[in-house]
Amino acid sequence: MKILINEEYAGLTIKEWLYKNHISRGLITHLKKRADGITVNGEHVTVRYVLKIGDTLSIAADDRREDENELLVPTKMELDILYEDEDIVAVNKPFGMATHPSLGHFEDTLANGLAYYYSSRGIPFVFRAVNRLDRDTSGVVLVAKNRIAAANLTTLMQSGKIRKQYIAVLNGKIEPSEGEINAPIKRQEGTILLREVCCDGADGSKPALTVYKTLLRGSDASVVQAEPVTGRTHQLRVHFAHMGCPIVGDGFYGTAETTPTEHDKRMTRQALHASSLKIDFGDRVLNITADLPCDMAELKSFIEGTCTRD
Repeated sequence: MKILINEEYAGLTIKEWLYKNHISRGLITHLKKRADGITVNGEHVTVRYVLKIGDTLSIAADDRREDENELLVPTKMELDILYEDEDIVAVNKPFGMATHPSLGHFEDTLANGLAYYYSSRGIPFVFRAVNRLDRDTSGVVLVAKNRIAAANLTTLMQSGKIRKQYIAVLNGKIEPSEGEINAPIKRQEGTILLREVCCDGADGSKPALTVYKTLLRGSDASVVQAEPVTGRTHQLRVHFAHMGCPIVGDGFYGTAETTPTEHDKRMTRQALHASSLKIDFGDRVLNITADLPCDMAELKSFIEGTCTRD
């Protein structure tokens, strides 16, 4: 990573520049240990160096072989790369694929596929997912390609500068047709996986806000666009089930009161797709989109054919 110093940064020490650009103490310590960690005009310097106009500051952000996780097995697979530059890569993850290795999935995840993608090009790779999707949720997954990008993207995420949009198919006609679901979520007692809506202030509760609007209203189903303003585990699945309109095909949060419909029979997974991700870098805005997979596109078309006037 090379930066040509201009009037904005002239007069700052490198340490001040690093903190101003959201570089963590841990990463600064890591850079200090590398001979090429921090250089100015090709010469090694300490973080006390005062930057001048015209200096070229170089930060060794790229991963090395020793940074790689030896347990992450590179696995050859087809990847739908939506966007890539020197700092990030965005992939359209198919449903049925886990984002990262876990029990029972050590070699068939998105992380394994990206490890092969870069190892086959001779590029060291550490998997740093900025957002994660459930195994059976499809769509955009953003991955940072180096430590500095990961730190910057985490800061942007925490400040609301990264916004995610999803398309979901729901059982029933959701009311109102657009609005907010502002309902805290906590882990269900006796499980580490499932979540539920709870009272504000309950033990383990976390604020959760979803904004949605209806795109289609069929005879017994709705297609909605939803934004999880907060990023709680299973947030959209839990929130729409709480509204009485669980996501079609969701075996975890579908309710007993919901009559099985033809839509359930057409889906082998929850009908949820991360359709777009918008990053506001300040000086530019990056929009990354992923088309609906075939199963959801077919289901959406089917529902559109059953639409009637309310």
